[in-house]
Amino acid sequence: MSTAAPAPKANMGQPVPRYDGVAKVTGHAQYAADVPLANPAYAYLVTSSIAKGRIDGFDLTEAKTMRGVIDIFTHENAEKLKEIKFFSNGGYASTTIVPLNSPEIAHEGEIVAVVVAETFEAARDAAHRVKVKYTAETPTTTFDSPGTTSARAKGQNAMFKEDPKVGDFANAFDQAEVKFTATYETPTQHHNPMELFATSCVWNGDQLTIYEPSQFVYGLKNGVAQQLGIDADKVRVINAYVGGAFGSKGSTTPRTAIIASLARRLNRPVKLVASRDQGFTIATYRAETRHDIQIGASRDGRLVALRHEGEEISSRADAYCVGGTKTTTRLYACPNVDSLVSIVRADRNTPGFMRSPPEVPYVFALESAMDELAVELKMDPIELRRVNDTTKEPISGKPYTSRSLMACFDEGAKTFGWDKRAATPKSLADGDWLIGYGCATACYPTQMGAAAARVRLQRDGRARVEIAGHDLGTGAYTVIAQAAAERLGIPYEKVSVSLGDTRLPPAPVAGGSNSTASTCSAVITVCDQIRHRLFQALMPNETLADKAKETVGVGQTPASKAEQSGQPLDREKAFDALGVSAIEEYGEWKPEGAPKDSLQALHSGLVRMVGGPDLGGKIAYAFGAEFVELRVNRFTHEIRVPRLVGAFAAGRIMNPRTARSQLMGGLIWGMSSALFEATELDERYARYVNDNLADYLVPVNADTPSVDVILLSETDEHIDPAGVKGLGELGNVGTAAAVCNAIYNATGQRIRKLPVRLEKIEV
Repeated sequence: MSTAAPAPKANMGQPVPRYDGVAKVTGHAQYAADVPLANPAYAYLVTSSIAKGRIDGFDLTEAKTMRGVIDIFTHENAEKLKEIKFFSNGGYASTTIVPLNSPEIAHEGEIVAVVVAETFEAARDAAHRVKVKYTAETPTTTFDSPGTTSARAKGQNAMFKEDPKVGDFANAFDQAEVKFTATYETPTQHHNPMELFATSCVWNGDQLTIYEPSQFVYGLKNGVAQQLGIDADKVRVINAYVGGAFGSKGSTTPRTAIIASLARRLNRPVKLVASRDQGFTIATYRAETRHDIQIGASRDGRLVALRHEGEEISSRADAYCVGGTKTTTRLYACPNVDSLVSIVRADRNTPGFMRSPPEVPYVFALESAMDELAVELKMDPIELRRVNDTTKEPISGKPYTSRSLMACFDEGAKTFGWDKRAATPKSLADGDWLIGYGCATACYPTQMGAAAARVRLQRDGRARVEIAGHDLGTGAYTVIAQAAAERLGIPYEKVSVSLGDTRLPPAPVAGGSNSTASTCSAVITVCDQIRHRLFQALMPNETLADKAKETVGVGQTPASKAEQSGQPLDREKAFDALGVSAIEEYGEWKPEGAPKDSLQALHSGLVRMVGGPDLGGKIAYAFGAEFVELRVNRFTHEIRVPRLVGAFAAGRIMNPRTARSQLMGGLIWGMSSALFEATELDERYARYVNDNLADYLVPVNADTPSVDVILLSETDEHIDPAGVKGLGELGNVGTAAAVCNAIYNATGQRIRKLPVRLEKIEV
């Protein structure tokens, strides 16, 4: 494992240091809760101790006598917020459960009161003295709990539109030479970003400014405006840096409008920083899932039948689901496919997007099953995948825009030393440690949304880029600056970037690994407009080439003959011809196949994402192959992972340094998903037990001695102007399966329920 930034290969940018690196390590980067406010009041949340029932009353006497307390707000005296639609039904809300609107309790940890005081400490102290009287009912917690209801996801959730199927699964499975059936389970998991959930609201007359870590500032702006019943133009969201999110800060949560309404009522700024344990219930999480996999195959390993049935937990109020069958049914060649996704309702807070939302749980099930099938067939797991590799997805026959899956396996296997793997379990050992090797496929859909940008170029070669994108620590500032520098032909160091402010041109939600593709494509489009103006200034009489006119894409500027030829641009002469010292352009970019109203919707805080299983008659995915060396102590049953290796192909890599960092983090998180992470549930009370970073287990440096990331060179000309396929969520998709496959190789024991802790090992 090398700590050096990877050297760029073909179709890769330079591994320049992070644009915001110095600001972050010196403390100059200002996160939402860091913004100084004039005479702020401090809010602290009181959350419910029951999961189902109603509030009968409050005893606020002791809390109100605490020094510094300004007021305490409950459903009895707080402003009633307007309900907004759930995001999957075309709205903004992460949940339609609206705290403080009624005495009814929908889940444990629901906001029931807000204490506002002159200091954070006073608000916290008083909050602990608020007494709430409840009438509690017995809640339903999870799968198999009494009182759950289950129904097919299609028809409940507008974002889940199909249960993919093709051919005749039942007949093909019945006649298959080899049949395999198994059930897999994944647990509840919480995001736990380092930056807590914070909101600061400031009113200036009827103008509201919100400082909040958000993955979608335009969505937050419009969602809060609807809840408060005000014009969205009167709301500004500022969010220069996000200290991690992983999906938890993508939609509008109820807390923001609550704090905004209190700030308006008190006529002073109000700041809220929720506690770590409150973050488990006032935001979203990855819900637990169950999977039934049935595979029929011929003796040579070719799949002839595949059925994937998934169940997911959601709240009573909202039909949230991830529905990863849209990926698993298309991953390998198979003529007969069937699938079904069901939503199981319980008395829980509403789940939400968590990094690689559909792929992590669903691909875990499929890739574990593929390994089990390989054992049944006595085939090498990589060869089984090679036999079933495909250039067309089986459901509709759409061709992949590019697919380098087996190239990833070949390169990864070579680096990992897969040829040293023993096919028979328990064959490799080092003293008391049994050694196992495992592998799995990683994949993630290439998605993108419309975006707009403003670019200003000066005569001296300095440029400023403005776009309301979001940097979650992933390197958005860096790659956007690189895109502008490369297109304008100026040094990277001369580009400044502004993000995370609704006064800037809109960009889509930073989710679904679409940010680099979307924002860089918009920036490239605007930079081309600038280049076109400069070339036209130098050659005012040149007409546009007919071919260029014919082939120009949506939002793109037609190129002159000089531009097409790659002729160098004399910037100084161009500015002389224009007679100005700076030029500025605004531009919009819309992906091919996106709805006509995509940009209009974006200004309203709604995203019309395209890509993945359907991109203009093609299917677009990034791919990877992940390898795990795992050791199990034959006496203590301790599990150690000394090596993780991932090989990935994701179109153009804008910056190998930031790409490697993201993929390394993904591999570690995937290993964590397999061995560490699970939110423990007290099924009696539908309560999260380990709601802190002391008890919610995550890996540390000692748990991950070696992580190698291999970036393959890949060019995909069918996706977007940037040529980017997206990789932020790719890295943690197949890892959990690779870990469990390695456990089998080490011990001979197949474990199908995550996480795998030492008490599950039966060597």
